[in-house]
Amino acid sequence: MAEEKNSKQRHHRSMLLDSMYPVVALMLVLVACVELCDAATVVDVYRLIQYDISGVPFGSRFSSLNHHAASLSFQHGADLSRSVLILPLRELDIAFVQDYISQKQSLGGLLILLPQTFRPGYIGGGETQDGLRVLLAQLEKLLLHSNIPFPVYFAFENEETDAMLADVKKNDALGQQATATTGGYKLVISVSEPRKIASPTITNIQGWLPGSRADGDSNQLPTIAVVASYDTFGAAPALSVGSDSNGSGVVALLEVARLFSTLYSNPKTRGRYNLLFALTSGGPYNYEGTQKWLKSLDQRMRESIDYAICLNSVGSWDNELLVHVSKPPENAYIKQIFEGFSNVAEDLGFQVSLKHKKINISNSRVAWEHEQFSRLRVTAATVSELLTPPELLESAGSLSDTRQHVNEDSIIKGVKLVAESLARHIYGHQGKDIQIFADNSSLAVNRFYVKSWLDSLSQTPRVAPFLSKNEPLIMALKKELEDYTAEVSIQQESLDGIFTFYDSTKASLNIYQVASVTFDLLLLLVLGSYLIMLFSFLVITTRGLDDLISIFRRPPSRKMKIA
Repeated sequence: MAEEKNSKQRHHRSMLLDSMYPVVALMLVLVACVELCDAATVVDVYRLIQYDISGVPFGSRFSSLNHHAASLSFQHGADLSRSVLILPLRELDIAFVQDYISQKQSLGGLLILLPQTFRPGYIGGGETQDGLRVLLAQLEKLLLHSNIPFPVYFAFENEETDAMLADVKKNDALGQQATATTGGYKLVISVSEPRKIASPTITNIQGWLPGSRADGDSNQLPTIAVVASYDTFGAAPALSVGSDSNGSGVVALLEVARLFSTLYSNPKTRGRYNLLFALTSGGPYNYEGTQKWLKSLDQRMRESIDYAICLNSVGSWDNELLVHVSKPPENAYIKQIFEGFSNVAEDLGFQVSLKHKKINISNSRVAWEHEQFSRLRVTAATVSELLTPPELLESAGSLSDTRQHVNEDSIIKGVKLVAESLARHIYGHQGKDIQIFADNSSLAVNRFYVKSWLDSLSQTPRVAPFLSKNEPLIMALKKELEDYTAEVSIQQESLDGIFTFYDSTKASLNIYQVASVTFDLLLLLVLGSYLIMLFSFLVITTRGLDDLISIFRRPPSRKMKIA
């Protein structure tokens, strides 16, 4: 009985060991895999814009990526059709990129690494080199006006991308270009293919400061309009904040509206002019929003506009601003406007210059926002630091137009120039050395207000086709005008049908460090040997050596079994 009991105990222990060994073996295999495989790194990336003009395609036409990483250190003539070329802006050769695109060479994808100083809302030490800004502007111009048959993304340098690029460069320099055989880094972006944005809208916002009528005066009061286009356009819509173009113009308009709201809130200081403030959209698209807004105004109201001042890029100038006009400098209204600006500028210690450019009536393309007014026979001028107008879909919120390159002191000087000249015209103080908005007075320009709005706009991408009708930015601008003006209204129109835009502007890039096939085979051999040895050990300890040998013994032939 005792012997039978011991036999049962040994059998129970054997069964317990048989059940535990596979679990232990599985845990060992999993530990080995965890130790030998690298986890993925995720990086935010921003896609090059994709759009059509009259059916002609521009920008990047694809969005998904699943290729190995390569650098400029690869051997000349290497096949990059299944590689993602990583190009840091600091090392960019614009001629190389231009040749690659113009010759339509095959490329799996392009990843452009930007310094952190170009990140929207960047706050930190150090100034971005002017050379890098110029280089980035050249790159944007090239990419925006090309049809690129592969995915193009922008990302910002960080520890992960720097480490990856260093390894890729090292392997490429040794001629070990990353492939499925040699291993390396694999870059994966899994997104759906871009789709057309149906009926993109542009939104205009306007507010009034009504003037004061004299007793018994039934005539319509004259109006002065202050206008600024608030949207942007750049190579990467998710990064196009346009701090200077035209965030600075929007900030200046809001501050001018705030200053005059204080004056007009008191009946004794309310001028005999209506003030009309308009934030327009569609600036990069031939100022289409301005055109549609003007045509929507009542004809009598449009005819009552004495003149309009358009604000465009006033955030990075020093001693001179330009006043761009379409009518000849000899025109009485133009002379009056320019003399008003000149007198104020002289009192403030800087100068303004007049730039005349005649409108080509046969060409629907306009260079400046004020030209949309001039086409409707409304006197207007654009105040800007720019010597020449931006080209269509260019220099309107590029990737290099960030907060750290805009100075609120420049905006404040622009606000003083516009506000003082308007006030002298409204209250009849032309040519007099008087400052209505003097520093340290109750009507002084609010530096904190200017800075806070500039910081906010410098973190907000504003490419019109990607803004919804109830975009928080639009609602915030509307509320701000409501605080300082009356009868604030919103006008929403469809963007001109010649422009077609596609979604998918931002994605997550997964970076995998993958092993070579040789490594996989070696790992398979090691794991296989380990499992065979483990299996042999388990059989010997539970069933004996004879059972292990019998497993590998050749089975008897069919004839022997019959015998």
